Amino acid sequence: MEIVKSISDMQKIAKDNKLKGLKTALVPTMGYLHDGHLSLIRKGKELADIVITTLFVNPTQFGPNEDFDKYPRDYERDFKLCSENGSDYLFFPEVNEMYPIGFNSSIIIKGITEKFEGQFRPTHFSGVATVVAKLFNSCSPDIAVFGQKDYQQTLLIKKLVKDLNFGIDIVVAPTVREKDGLAMSSRNTYLPPELRAKAGVIFYAMEQAKSAIAKGETDRKRLNSIMMVALKTVAEIRIDYAAAAIASNLEEPDIFLPGDEVVLLFAVQLGKTRLIDNSVVKIPYKLNEENFIKS
Repeated sequence: MEIVKSISDMQKIAKDNKLKGLKTALVPTMGYLHDGHLSLIRKGKELADIVITTLFVNPTQFGPNEDFDKYPRDYERDFKLCSENGSDYLFFPEVNEMYPIGFNSSIIIKGITEKFEGQFRPTHFSGVATVVAKLFNSCSPDIAVFGQKDYQQTLLIKKLVKDLNFGIDIVVAPTVREKDGLAMSSRNTYLPPELRAKAGVIFYAMEQAKSAIAKGETDRKRLNSIMMVALKTVAEIRIDYAAAAIASNLEEPDIFLPGDEVVLLFAVQLGKTRLIDNSVVKIPYKLNEENFIKS
């Protein structure tokens, strides 16, 4: 695996690989890799000849009182894991390489960024869109692989690619979970043992809502209430949101219709740690009497 630190070097490598007819997959990360990240690298290797993993803790997607300075970092371990899991290149730029003196541009995606995470982290998605565009322009991938855990972010990236004509296929890989259902995240390391033992409540709340949908519940507010009640069984939890929405655009109708794909979105504070998660489920078609008439 080759480590590349400059944008110009990365662009040259990407151009050379294109001239060779090689298909490239990009896996953007902020490092402190876990099995979720590694599954994205492996997925990229399945889909392309070359995998470029990026490792950049992006300051522009952190708010003023968020955890940029304490975000976990272990670069040597990350290098080793990338290499062992099939990454051909690690793009590892410094902050001043990505944002040199005089840099003052940003990308704003409207609509899907204005609720849920956008409400609680108002500058976050502009920072994500801007850095992802820069990574795309640096690495020129044919495919980019993202994890479903950051569901709203995946909608943002798809919109970015479509609106700005990047010509990149976006692949969303399933969330990788711990044994108790907690979505793998670099921030899970912030949880002290006594709170980590309670973090599975998010998955429990998700499963309660999915069970209700399977039994015929289609009322959005009742689904939201089911998730809220389940989460509140843990006294230390503070809920930013637990909400059901249309998966493709995050619209929130009063009643979901048969065949609708619905995303169950969560963001909670457990102690000092903020955790997000989601699950996509389809509203079942109701059976009528004709379904039970045998020919």
